[in-house]
Amino acid sequence: MNVDKRDGRDAVGQRAPRSGGRTTAQRSTRTTTAGDDRRQETRARGAREFPTQGNAALRPAERTRTTDATAPRLRVAPPPPVRVPRAPFAGLIVVLVVGGVLGILAVNTKINENAFRLEKLEQQQARLDVDEQELKKEIADQKAPGNLTANARRLGLVESEDPAYIRLPDGKMIGVPRPAEGAPSITSQQGNGG
Repeated sequence: MNVDKRDGRDAVGQRAPRSGGRTTAQRSTRTTTAGDDRRQETRARGAREFPTQGNAALRPAERTRTTDATAPRLRVAPPPPVRVPRAPFAGLIVVLVVGGVLGILAVNTKINENAFRLEKLEQQQARLDVDEQELKKEIADQKAPGNLTANARRLGLVESEDPAYIRLPDGKMIGVPRPAEGAPSITSQQGNGG
């Protein structure tokens, strides 16, 4: 059996590949023709879809055709610059700064004034606290048993030997009330003609 007749190939001296594909000579002729066609088709399609500046310059007819077919592209224009007069703005800033400084000075003055007033009130409170303590001490001294007896003698009161008591719930008298016997104290104010 001849190698040339086996697969119906007329190539001389070439064996058929084991995979059942084409030989190198057949592959190269078909690839170059199909590859060239494919490359040129891709170039033409890419130039239509993605025109670059160089391609657009080479094909002005194609460029005008695509431009006429599509609507013009709209772009958002930037807003016109706003020009504010500088003199009023600078005046406003100066007024704000001066007003802020004057406001801070007024607040500081009021704080200092209140601090002096607070100090005076604290001194007055301290004096009143001392007076209160002295009065409480005087009241405590007057409540002492020795002072009560002395004050009673000064008023002309005489101490009773056997006092009588009244029971409050039922009003019953316990003991017999008798006037106290004894001379008033020398320091009594009753003997002065009163």
